[in-house]
Amino acid sequence: MQKTLLWIFLSVSFANMAQELNVFTEQDSLRGQVTLERIWWDLQHYDLSITIKTAPQFLWGTNTITYTVLSANQEVLQVDLQAPMRLLKAVQDEKELKITKRGNAHFIKLLKNQIVGQQEQLVLTFSGKPKTSTNPPWDAGFTWSKDKNGLDFVATSCQGQGASVWWPCKDHMYDEPDRGVNLHYTVPENLVAVGNGRLVGTELKPSQKSKTYHWKVTQPINNYGVHLSVGDYVHFDEKYVGEAGILDCSYYVLRENLQKAKKQFKEAKRTLEAFEYWFGPYPFYEDSYKLVEVPYLGMEHQSAVTYGNGYENGYRGTDLSGTGWGLKFDFIIVHESGHEWFANNITNKDIADMWIHESFTNYAESLFLEYHYGKEAADAYVTGLREGISNDRPIIGQYGVNSQGSTDMYFKGANMLHTIRQLFKDAQKWRALLRGMNSEFYHQTVSTAQIENYISKTLGQDLSKIFDQYLRTTDIPVFEYRIDGNNFHYRWTNTLAEFDMPLKINHNNTKKWIQPSNAWKKIRFYEKTRDFSVDKNFYIKSKMSSVKSTDD
Repeated sequence: MQKTLLWIFLSVSFANMAQELNVFTEQDSLRGQVTLERIWWDLQHYDLSITIKTAPQFLWGTNTITYTVLSANQEVLQVDLQAPMRLLKAVQDEKELKITKRGNAHFIKLLKNQIVGQQEQLVLTFSGKPKTSTNPPWDAGFTWSKDKNGLDFVATSCQGQGASVWWPCKDHMYDEPDRGVNLHYTVPENLVAVGNGRLVGTELKPSQKSKTYHWKVTQPINNYGVHLSVGDYVHFDEKYVGEAGILDCSYYVLRENLQKAKKQFKEAKRTLEAFEYWFGPYPFYEDSYKLVEVPYLGMEHQSAVTYGNGYENGYRGTDLSGTGWGLKFDFIIVHESGHEWFANNITNKDIADMWIHESFTNYAESLFLEYHYGKEAADAYVTGLREGISNDRPIIGQYGVNSQGSTDMYFKGANMLHTIRQLFKDAQKWRALLRGMNSEFYHQTVSTAQIENYISKTLGQDLSKIFDQYLRTTDIPVFEYRIDGNNFHYRWTNTLAEFDMPLKINHNNTKKWIQPSNAWKKIRFYEKTRDFSVDKNFYIKSKMSSVKSTDD
């Protein structure tokens, strides 16, 4: 398992090395801040048209941005496009505008008076050979590959580094296009281009030996969720009768893998059923649900979940928990589909809060197991993931500089949520919380504070110190205790001040709740302790103390 985890997170660790040292540049700030040139306009819609050439590897196109003016007296607008892609031209009302480039940030000098409440459009023309990903999906860019028949097999992935690695956009998580995206992808005529949302039309251009695929997204979408896949695809469809009606499900796979996909993708309905139970209706009925085969592991592209798990259960055939339960499901189908609720429906405003995406979705894997195999299986799976926790640095990154926190946002974050779940003392109350979150923050971008406050309010208990402990430190709470006849002494150590999380213990085969603090406390039991243990569902350490407590 440790070798697998090393492979998973190797590139992430290298990418975060500079961030661990708090070495940030002007480019980090221009990418990560809601700059003055971003905040005054509200993104409404993208209309993206791209022509893709595979030999040589090259693309060009236009992006029409529709936005609403939020404040007056604005003259400069920021969009982002990363080298080696080039922003060639910016036009508003048929007038070409001056572009000032500062690295990946492009500042466009507007000529037209920007009136509050008015909707405006900006047409951007761009071209170039986009960055090739060296380790997709953790390294952003294009993956250029071939299928077994030697045909081109191409896909994008750009979480973290951002969509501006291949098309010009407002590349910050806080603002999504309220009215979605139109995608027009032109590819060689023998290939199929798949995007997000629904396919609304195709256009064959025999003279150019190309074909244009028009995909339409009607709902808000985060920038990295916009996706392009190109290949010798065939597809099959099915209907899922869900909480919000009939959901159209489509599966795009390489021709050679059709029969494998028809068998393995039966997992999709089981996944949707489990997650609708726990989280509420699939958030994008209007845009459908898709699984799309790609030449890398997979990603949570909204309504177009990408898949490359080899048509086998587990994580490329392995169980990340080491318990056996991870082989009961296809990791990529379950995990990436879980992101439709946490990442695509509820989206972090700043990538420093990426735990909102990954912690809840990692925990969703155990909820899938709980729905289909029972709570014992689910508990075993999530607690088994603890061996992969490094506690190298805090889960939350640094704000305003496009800084991700520790990869512990996966396994440690899931175990933090599992720990907090115990405080709800009722599975249905926990379910109500998860469903309530997806309703309360439906199609919204959120902060950690909003999530923390919502959970605390729902529980009716201030959980701020618990969140601080697990999200903002690397210290795991230690439950220290000492048994003296009928007296049981206990406290928290290795914690922040005022950490007071309740804890469930087992004393002489009887479950009890206690309320430790940083100060010693004492309980006198009616009988001497024959057997004692701490509930394994709490992500803590425990030790017997030889130190005489102050309450003796």
